Amino acid sequence: MKKIISWLVRYVPRRYLQLFTGVGLKFIGFFYWGNQVLCPICDHHYKKFLPYGRLRARENALCPHCLSLERHRLMWLYLKSQTNFFSASLKILHIAPEPCFISSFEKQHQEGYITADIESPLAKVKMDIHHIPYADNYFDVVLCNHVLEHVRDDIQVMKEFNRVLRPGGWAILQVPFFAPIPETTFEDNSIADPREREKLFGQDDHVRKYGHDYTQRIAASGLIPSKENFSESFSGSEAFHFGISRGEIIYKAAKG
Repeated sequence: MKKIISWLVRYVPRRYLQLFTGVGLKFIGFFYWGNQVLCPICDHHYKKFLPYGRLRARENALCPHCLSLERHRLMWLYLKSQTNFFSASLKILHIAPEPCFISSFEKQHQEGYITADIESPLAKVKMDIHHIPYADNYFDVVLCNHVLEHVRDDIQVMKEFNRVLRPGGWAILQVPFFAPIPETTFEDNSIADPREREKLFGQDDHVRKYGHDYTQRIAASGLIPSKENFSESFSGSEAFHFGISRGEIIYKAAKG
């Protein structure tokens, strides 16, 4: 199972995985039925989650029903307990929307929930996020999960997030970190070979490897960054139960 999932993740484009893998994984989920883990997003429970990863599959990672991963479940729990995301009707810009979130977020925020991507068939609006086609101070929240490592100019994109957020608005800006984490973010747009990109950046469609200076890059956009250690509030058994990674930081950025 680990090898099959790793092969699919590595070689099948994300837009096709999102469209066609759901039914098959739900079927596999019947063989994982149990009560040891619970997905807080879809409320389905299993003896454990499926493995997931490109090169080395992580245990207890993928929910067979809604396709959530550790970072998605952590974000859901954070939004629910630490913000007004589920208690107010907000204007949300969700970049590269994950299937596990769309229906619930749309139900909560209705017309105010805008999904956007340059290619995903799941998004309402096709856009280049270097130039967001919305007015200044339009959105209350921006969600951008594992996208900035793909874009040409991440600081320009975050400047656009800053522009379209209203004063007091905020963003969740998650990016991957690959060990060893460098002190300074490494990027080189001249590197075009997919194998070299995978070696240097962790994935062949990434254009940079983020370092310990990530919050400084957020600040360079005009947003005010904060590192939320919310995952540390869970015990080890709770982290396993929800399938989250203790130690994972949520990067929140506020507009002053």
